[in-house]
Parts: sequence; structure tokens; C-alpha cells
Amino acid sequence: MQAYLLRRLLLMVPTLFGISIVCFALTQFVPGGPVEQMISRIQQAASDKGRDASKSISPEEVENIKRHYGFDQPVHVRYLRWAGKLLRLDMGMSYAYGEPAWDVIRSKFPVSLFFGLTSFLLSYLICIPLGLYKALRHRSAFDTLSSAALFAGYVVPGFALGVLLLTFLAGGSYLDWFPLAGIVSDDWESYGLWGKTTDFLWHMTLPLLCYMAGEFAFLTLLMKNSLLEEMPKDYMRTALLQGMTFRQAVWKHALRNALIPLATRAGEIFTLMFAGALLIEKVFDIDGMGLLVYNSIENRDYNVVLGIIILSSFLAMLGRLFSDVLYVWIDPRIRLK
Repeated sequence: MQAYLLRRLLLMVPTLFGISIVCFALTQFVPGGPVEQMISRIQQAASDKGRDASKSISPEEVENIKRHYGFDQPVHVRYLRWAGKLLRLDMGMSYAYGEPAWDVIRSKFPVSLFFGLTSFLLSYLICIPLGLYKALRHRSAFDTLSSAALFAGYVVPGFALGVLLLTFLAGGSYLDWFPLAGIVSDDWESYGLWGKTTDFLWHMTLPLLCYMAGEFAFLTLLMKNSLLEEMPKDYMRTALLQGMTFRQAVWKHALRNALIPLATRAGEIFTLMFAGALLIEKVFDIDGMGLLVYNSIENRDYNVVLGIIILSSFLAMLGRLFSDVLYVWIDPRIRLK
């Protein structure tokens, strides 16, 4: 086991190296980068003043702009310079925000981490017992009605669900139970600790439902179907012949094996801080990771984009490793080699 973990950790180094090369090269050759954007702004300013935009900037000034952003060097030199900073945990400066890229990424952590971690925990805490109960009540009225509701939640996009929730539960068109947008009220700072907590949770309820809808339905049905596959197997018949009741056999044997497919999804807990749903954030006016990724790509904010890619790739690999370890914990018969 230790040798397997060490081997997987060592393999992360060349994998991240390859990811960084490919992603860095793509960002460097995509048109509309910071140099082009700066030249465009200068030309636009000259045009607004009635001057000839084509003559508003000299070749020397263009070279100075390239030098300022580091684009005066060959791409391999730029990569080595960027990689050297990254090894020192320096992701460079954000072109759009004028701040260190790490500070920009970190500023979006709290909201996105709350959504990701809360939806993850609630989904597993509810979906496992719900899927278990549905499997035990297979083809009952409860199973049929709950499956219909789950399928509806799975096929309806999160942003569309958000629009429906806002229409019927916020703003006063029908019911005014929840706020329309934002993560806290305007006078949030004046509240006490309890008031701040309840106000934050009040604002987060509807967006959280939208984040959870698809994953909740998927995990519940995965749990149910996985357990149904385990019930008719030979080891269940053996347990029943040894005098166990059906429920005892399910709890002691089938449930553990049915949890193995869900362990694959559990590795996503390492990438929750980078989880973002752009359209949901747009609907509820939330400034999270989804909006940051979109704006960074649109504005060609390369250092922020690369920082997010490298961090999310590293955490995704850790998540897969965590899933493998979880397999062994759930089923000790599994051997990692």
C-alpha cells in the first residue's frame, strides 16, 4: 500500500509538468492576449479623441508593452520563468485585477468552498440512506414517486431551477421567503454572530439547492442501483442461509459493497474550492469561482487561468488517490499494486 501511494505521488510530478506545458503553450498562442488588449485600449482612446488610431502607437511602444508583460522573450523562456516562479509558490500578477494571481483566486474560496463542501456533505448524508431505503422499497409507491422527483431534478439545469425558485419563492411575485440576490444583506456588518450566520444561510439556501439538484439525484440513484445489484449475489444467499434476516444481510454485507461506486465521487472533495457553476452564480449574483474562471478566460488573464488549472489538476489527482484509499477502507479485499 505504501509503495503504491509513493508511486502515485511521484507520478504526479511529470503529469503536472505535462499539463503545465500544454496549458501554458495554449495560453501564449491564443489571440487577444494582454499585449493586444493594451494596444486596443490605446488605439480606442486615440480614436475617441479624433486621432488616427493606426498611428497612435509606435513600434517602440509596442515593444515596451511586450517587455512589460514578458512577451518579448521566446515562449520557452517565458515558460521557464513562469515555472520557476510557480516552484516558489508565486503565480505571477493578474493582468485584469492588478493583484497577485493567488490573492485573486483565494478571494473566491469562501463562497465556492461553502457551496461545494456543503452540497457534498449533504448529498452523501442524505443520498446514501435514501438510496438504501429506495432499494429496500423497490417498485413501491414511494420509490416510484421519489424516482420521478429525482429524474426531474437531474434533467432540469441548475440555472433554470434557480430562475423558478426566484420566481416563486423570492422577490414577492408569489412568495417573499428568500432574498433575490447576493450572499448577505446590505446591513450584514451590523448584525451579531447569530444574525450574521442566519442571514448568510438565508441567502445561500436557494443557490445551494440548485448546486445540489443534479448531484443529489445522481448519487441517490447510483446508491439504489448499486445496492440492487448486490442483493441477489451468492454471498447474500449464504448470509440468509446462516440465519441472518434480509435487513441484517444488507446492512452487514451488501451495503459495504454497494458503497464502492460512490467512493469514486468522494475524491471530488479535494476540488470543491474550485467548483463553480457560472450560470447559477449569474442568476443569484454570486461572485464565486465559476465567474472568476469565465472572466479570466474572457479577459485572457493567463496567470489566473494557469493558477486555477494547476491547482485544480493537482487536487484532482489527490482526489483520485483518496478514492483508491477509500476503496481499500470500504473493501479490505482490494489490493492496490
